[in-house]
Amino acid sequence: MRSKLPVYSKYAVIFLFLLLVAVMIVATVVEKISGTDFVVENIYSSPLFILLWAIASIFSAIYIMSRKWRKRYITLFIHLSFVIILLGAFITHVHGLQGYIHLRCGEPAVKYFTVSGKDNFELPFSVGLEDFQVENYAGTQSAMDYVSKIRIEDGRNITEGTVSMNNIFEYRKYRFYQSGFDKDRKGTTLSVYYDPYGIAVTYTGYVVLFLSMLLFFIERNTGFRKLIGNKILKISFLVVLFLLFSDTLYAGERIPKTIPVETAAKFGKLYIYYNGRICPLQTFAYEFTSKIYGNKSYKGLTPEQVMAGYFFFYDSWKEEPFVRIKSKYVQEILGTGKYASLADFIGKNGFKIEEAMSETHNADELRALEEANEKFNIISMLCTGSMLKIYPVNSSEDSSCKWYSMADRLPDGISHEKWAFLKYGMNYVSEQIYRNNYQEAGVLLDKIKKYQKTEVVYGVPSDFCFKAELFYNKWTNIRVLAMGCIVVGLLAFGYQTRVVIGRQSSSTFVNRVLVAGIYIVLLYIISIIFLRGVIGGHLPVSNGFETMLFMSAISLVLTLVARRYILGYTSFGYLIGGLSLLVAMFGESNPAITPLMPVLASPLLSLHVMTIMISYSLFAIMMFNGITAEIIFRKEGFKMELKVEKLEKISRILLYPAVFFLAVGIFIGAVWANVSWGRYWGWDPKEVWALITMMVYSSAFHVESVVLFRNGMFFHRFCIIAFICVIITYFGVNFILGGMHSYA
Repeated sequence: MRSKLPVYSKYAVIFLFLLLVAVMIVATVVEKISGTDFVVENIYSSPLFILLWAIASIFSAIYIMSRKWRKRYITLFIHLSFVIILLGAFITHVHGLQGYIHLRCGEPAVKYFTVSGKDNFELPFSVGLEDFQVENYAGTQSAMDYVSKIRIEDGRNITEGTVSMNNIFEYRKYRFYQSGFDKDRKGTTLSVYYDPYGIAVTYTGYVVLFLSMLLFFIERNTGFRKLIGNKILKISFLVVLFLLFSDTLYAGERIPKTIPVETAAKFGKLYIYYNGRICPLQTFAYEFTSKIYGNKSYKGLTPEQVMAGYFFFYDSWKEEPFVRIKSKYVQEILGTGKYASLADFIGKNGFKIEEAMSETHNADELRALEEANEKFNIISMLCTGSMLKIYPVNSSEDSSCKWYSMADRLPDGISHEKWAFLKYGMNYVSEQIYRNNYQEAGVLLDKIKKYQKTEVVYGVPSDFCFKAELFYNKWTNIRVLAMGCIVVGLLAFGYQTRVVIGRQSSSTFVNRVLVAGIYIVLLYIISIIFLRGVIGGHLPVSNGFETMLFMSAISLVLTLVARRYILGYTSFGYLIGGLSLLVAMFGESNPAITPLMPVLASPLLSLHVMTIMISYSLFAIMMFNGITAEIIFRKEGFKMELKVEKLEKISRILLYPAVFFLAVGIFIGAVWANVSWGRYWGWDPKEVWALITMMVYSSAFHVESVVLFRNGMFFHRFCIIAFICVIITYFGVNFILGGMHSYA
């Protein structure tokens, strides 16, 4: 019986492993339907789910101890670290408390906080609110931080502390986080967490895992060291690790009336308060044109000319088919094709969209109507001038600065001269433009710019940042770059596969051209990343557009390092980089380069995103290796066994750092979440699918226990299918499942 126990435990672990993955997959789908609270309470926090993890850990320990681990301590500690992490999570579940406390200025201190939305838990001390403030971004009215100053009364001891975004206050193992505030700004809601033991145990597991993984690459008896026994592959792998860390013509077509390019450019160099920050008016023009039309250029006109055309020459533009309509249903409502004009929105009975919205109850149709309605309203706000908040006015009361448009009601107390300048300044510009006196119009625009610089004491971007944003707007074109990379990648992949199958030597000239293209694309992407960093004032990894730029850059760096050793890898670099840029392109129509709240400015977040992107890039390489091996195998069968084996060896080598980076990225994200939000794991769909991805790929390590993974073609096919997990983790969660991470 004793001899059969390890065998039974192995099959039990495999079964429980698959069951846990299946449960989590189903849970993410149920969460989309029933909500996060329902899933957390009825699935993730259920005794049965916890029991499954406990039983899986026990059977894993039995199987591990039955094997000869005496000379493989590092591998043993890797498995032990996961047990410690699960133990910490269990302690948190049993002994941890999570709730909230509401405080008001001038009211008595509170000694209770609410747990689970209904139960009150008594604190061993009382908490009072001394003051609450909202801190805005410099020169704007956009909230950057929420700051609560609290007072702890513990017997005779009195302690004062500050709670803000990404800045917790801890007292006697109770941690307070900023959660919300009252509309009158005299009250605040703080999240309260008490977990004196679970976090410490979990963090211990993280440290053990991190150190074990580092030592794993050094230990002689691991499968990884056996795979990189070849000196060339070893050197190339170390180099990879080092690097990883370290417009259209419109002949004969009617062009709507607008202003000259030079005057439009000067118009675009005004400051505007837009999207929560002060930026060039050109930025609004680019985003306006991209959002409404779907492209940065219209009939050869610059975005500034398009914006100026609608603002100064409404009658000429209202008949222009400029509004892109994606929905066939909305096209039928408006009686247009793919593009509609402002005039198409108005019918005999009034506004066509409003009439249609009152008659339909289909969710998809309503969404399409709302999208068209939004575009119509944006153009209308531009035409009336209410969208153009270009006039800053300082407040003498609180030294703040608020931005106004010519259509806004100006504050009381300003001089008549200033009032007239703000109210009619653009009217004077319009008058000169109607007279075709563009030189005088430029002089008036210069006066407005001078007023902006004089009125705003702080918050205006530096001249360098301003010019960087102008340059970024003009020269960034992700659409063309993405399409070009994908086309070149497909052609190169076909060429290199044909060379391999036909047993021909590849052309030196073709290879050099492909490599030169990689350098050019990489330099362009790095320039974009640098400019976004300069403009935003932070490492640009705060949204999906920026993370996909990083992923594209990482894949190209890997290409340049590994192209000499990996069969056909140059084409993989173009394809992975191009696909990443293609996804980034979806967000380019509204990139929103905005300042970050402190919680998003944490270096832990940047490190978390970068390690995850490195992992995804490596998984993508393994997937393309699998596709290449499948093509070769189907074409030549076992005649090409050596080339298939070489691809297999490369993918097995990459598997280790890929899973390593994913695990580290997950746990860095957990630490960041704990510091910022008070909990290191919230069962968000992105978190769950990242865990599923790690579990699926880590199963390929166990070649001694799962015989199928010893087969080369099975491993290649596994790499192809497993990449679905990566796709769902990044794209499925973002566009389908949703959650807190749906931006990334």
